[in-house]
Amino acid sequence: MKEQILETIKKYETIIVHRHVRPDPDAYGSQCGLVEILKASYPEKQIYAVGKDEPTLHYMRMLDQISDEVYKGALVIVCDTANAARICDERFSLGDKLIKIDHHPNEDPYGDLLWVDTSSSSCSEMIYEFYQYGKDKGLKLNDEAARLIFAGIVGDTGRFLFPSTTDKTFAYAGELIHYNFSRPELFDKMYELDPNIIKLNGYILQNFVMQDNGVASVRLTKELLQEYNVRPSEASLLIGDLGNVKGIKAWVFFIEEHDQIRVRLRSKGPVINGIAKKFNGGGHPLASGASIYSWDEVEDVLKELNVVCQ
Repeated sequence: MKEQILETIKKYETIIVHRHVRPDPDAYGSQCGLVEILKASYPEKQIYAVGKDEPTLHYMRMLDQISDEVYKGALVIVCDTANAARICDERFSLGDKLIKIDHHPNEDPYGDLLWVDTSSSSCSEMIYEFYQYGKDKGLKLNDEAARLIFAGIVGDTGRFLFPSTTDKTFAYAGELIHYNFSRPELFDKMYELDPNIIKLNGYILQNFVMQDNGVASVRLTKELLQEYNVRPSEASLLIGDLGNVKGIKAWVFFIEEHDQIRVRLRSKGPVINGIAKKFNGGGHPLASGASIYSWDEVEDVLKELNVVCQ
């Protein structure tokens, strides 16, 4: 499949790369890392990274603004997105050909070419693997691509703490750090938080509810987020901290937005992506997301979470 993708890339003069809505570092890392690889490898081609701007990821890259006309006859590649409904920027369907590159379970096999590897720690890891495959066939990896891919791997492995981290992940990271970018600067930008977000984290740590079976939950209403002056996307940055609580098995953040309540599920063992699918979502076995539309549905989610943590 890597060979087919590479040969397809060579045939197109315009390549547009998408990723999922509400992006995380792996979404930006895989999308923009691939764009930087292709720009370095094929300077004569027109290559773009598109999607809705995410302020918390400006340190990684600013995205491109293009017109609908650019899609005419273009190759479109979507990174790190399991379901077509979650692709950011619906214009992905306007291109001539569509490629899916992803590491989530392939429950929505969209696209003309699909490369899905659920054993990969991150889609960014897959992009580096794609470079390795093609480095003797014309692909080039510059310092900026290495920085973006490294950030994506770090983000989706929780700084190499998550079970998805493999020997291959460490090997790739070990190769990427030889490129010219500042790891301390990158880590600062990835993990430094504004004081108001730190204060919200203090509230979370004091007010999360944990049951005897290791299920924990946090409810963040619109009013609470306004009180701390924190956007829902910023609140999502705090989900991982509950993983440090002794005895916790799985936990969920309910984060209210203007039109829905985001359900952020995490686990230290029990498989929770089946729960996400029941509530308009999906994801990895130990890290998933979903949506509900009323606080009355919270108990339904918790009931499902309790079942898998028995």
